[in-house]
Amino acid sequence: KRLCAATAAILSKPEDRVNVTVRSGLAMVVNGSAEPGAQLLVSSIGVVGTAEENRGHSARFFEFLTKELDLAEDRIMIRFFPLERWQIGKKGTVMTFL
Repeated sequence: KRLCAATAAILSKPEDRVNVTVRSGLAMVVNGSAEPGAQLLVSSIGVVGTAEENRGHSARFFEFLTKELDLAEDRIMIRFFPLERWQIGKKGTVMTFL
Protein backbone atom coordinates (compact mmCIF):
# COMPACT_ATOMS: atom_id res chain seq x y z
CA LYS A 1 0.00 0.00 0.00
CA ARG A 2 2.85 2.43 0.81
CA LEU A 3 4.52 1.76 -2.55
CA CYS A 4 1.21 2.37 -4.33
CA ALA A 5 0.74 5.70 -2.56
CA ALA A 6 4.36 6.70 -3.20
CA THR A 7 4.11 5.77 -6.88
CA ALA A 8 0.93 7.80 -7.29
CA ALA A 9 2.60 10.82 -5.68
CA ILE A 10 5.84 10.47 -7.65
CA LEU A 11 4.07 10.09 -11.01
CA SER A 12 1.27 12.57 -10.19
CA LYS A 13 -1.35 9.91 -10.87
CA PRO A 14 -4.47 9.06 -8.85
CA GLU A 15 -4.05 5.89 -6.78
CA ASP A 16 -6.88 4.18 -8.68
CA ARG A 17 -4.66 4.37 -11.78
CA VAL A 18 -1.68 2.72 -10.06
CA ASN A 19 -1.10 -1.05 -9.90
CA VAL A 20 1.68 -2.52 -7.77
CA THR A 21 2.94 -6.11 -7.69
CA VAL A 22 5.54 -7.12 -5.10
CA ARG A 23 7.42 -10.39 -5.49
CA SER A 24 9.57 -10.97 -2.45
CA GLY A 25 11.97 -13.82 -1.83
CA LEU A 26 13.12 -14.18 -5.44
CA ALA A 27 16.73 -15.00 -6.25
CA MET A 28 18.32 -11.88 -7.72
CA VAL A 29 21.85 -10.91 -8.68
CA VAL A 30 22.60 -7.17 -8.86
CA ASN A 31 26.07 -5.92 -9.76
CA GLY A 32 27.43 -9.45 -9.46
CA SER A 33 26.16 -9.92 -5.91
CA ALA A 34 23.30 -12.03 -4.55
CA GLU A 35 22.89 -9.76 -1.52
CA PRO A 36 19.33 -8.43 -1.09
CA GLY A 37 18.26 -6.13 -3.89
CA ALA A 38 15.25 -4.75 -5.69
CA GLN A 39 14.16 -4.12 -9.24
CA LEU A 40 11.33 -1.69 -9.91
CA LEU A 41 9.57 -1.68 -13.29
CA VAL A 42 7.61 1.50 -13.93
CA SER A 43 5.28 1.71 -16.91
CA SER A 44 2.99 4.67 -17.32
CA ILE A 45 1.14 6.82 -19.81
CA GLY A 46 2.57 10.26 -20.43
CA VAL A 47 4.98 10.68 -17.53
CA VAL A 48 8.01 8.42 -18.10
CA GLY A 49 8.92 9.33 -21.66
CA THR A 50 12.03 11.48 -21.25
CA ALA A 51 15.40 11.27 -19.50
CA GLU A 52 14.61 14.47 -17.61
CA GLU A 53 11.29 13.13 -16.28
CA ASN A 54 12.83 9.80 -15.32
CA ARG A 55 15.79 11.41 -13.56
CA GLY A 56 13.34 13.13 -11.22
CA HIS A 57 11.21 10.00 -10.79
CA SER A 58 14.32 7.92 -10.17
CA ALA A 59 15.54 10.22 -7.40
CA ARG A 60 12.18 10.06 -5.62
CA PHE A 61 11.79 6.29 -6.05
CA PHE A 62 15.34 5.72 -4.78
CA GLU A 63 14.66 7.90 -1.74
CA PHE A 64 11.53 5.87 -0.96
CA LEU A 65 13.01 2.42 -1.67
CA THR A 66 16.27 2.92 0.23
CA LYS A 67 14.32 3.95 3.32
CA GLU A 68 11.53 1.35 3.07
CA LEU A 69 13.75 -1.59 2.14
CA ASP A 70 16.93 -0.56 3.96
CA LEU A 71 18.96 -1.12 0.78
CA ALA A 72 21.92 0.80 -0.59
CA GLU A 73 21.35 2.61 -3.88
CA ASP A 74 23.64 0.17 -5.71
CA ARG A 75 21.25 -2.68 -4.79
CA ILE A 76 18.29 -1.13 -6.62
CA MET A 77 17.54 -0.89 -10.33
CA ILE A 78 14.61 0.96 -11.91
CA ARG A 79 13.43 0.39 -15.47
CA PHE A 80 11.03 2.87 -17.08
CA PHE A 81 8.61 1.91 -19.86
CA PRO A 82 6.51 4.66 -21.51
CA LEU A 83 3.09 3.47 -22.65
CA GLU A 84 0.42 4.76 -24.99
CA ARG A 85 -3.25 4.89 -23.95
CA TRP A 86 -4.18 2.12 -26.40
CA GLN A 87 -1.70 -0.27 -24.74
CA ILE A 88 -3.62 -0.50 -21.45
CA GLY A 89 -6.84 -2.49 -21.18
CA LYS A 90 -9.33 -1.63 -18.45
CA LYS A 91 -13.07 -2.13 -17.92
CA GLY A 92 -13.45 -4.06 -21.17
CA THR A 93 -11.83 -1.40 -23.34
CA VAL A 94 -8.55 0.50 -23.53
CA MET A 95 -7.58 3.73 -21.79
CA THR A 96 -7.99 5.64 -25.06
CA PHE A 97 -11.76 5.39 -24.61
CA LEU A 98 -11.97 5.98 -20.85
